[in-house]
Amino acid sequence: DIDRMMREAEQYAEEDRKRREAAETRNQAEQLVYQTEKFLRDNGDRIPADTKTEVESAVTEVKGQLEQQADTAALRAGVEKLASVSQKMGQAMYAQAQQTPTEEPSGTPRDEEGVVDAEIVDEEKERGDHKGGAA
Repeated sequence: DIDRMMREAEQYAEEDRKRREAAETRNQAEQLVYQTEKFLRDNGDRIPADTKTEVESAVTEVKGQLEQQADTAALRAGVEKLASVSQKMGQAMYAQAQQTPTEEPSGTPRDEEGVVDAEIVDEEKERGDHKGGAA
């Protein structure tokens, strides 16, 4: 009786492992699709057209696999492909950012910080003058 229960436990353990792996792969695929689509919406104008097309194609492929309840191995392959082209998208944006406005980002914060500091100092001085004049 105990041996039978042990065999059943081992059998179900393998099935449970496969189900868990399938669920984790599916969740990973759904997350990656969501994040990639959001990134495309937020940054679509800054992504090179050829890279954007490649990423959109990979997203469509993974979404199709999710809808068709593809097996875990096929879904995992789709996720890996999407992750790879998504990484290319990030690299392309980074390269483009390095080529174009190198000076603007470094100059803009300094200007803003200077203005903020000046405003704070001026406000404190004005408050001190008003208190001094009223006393």
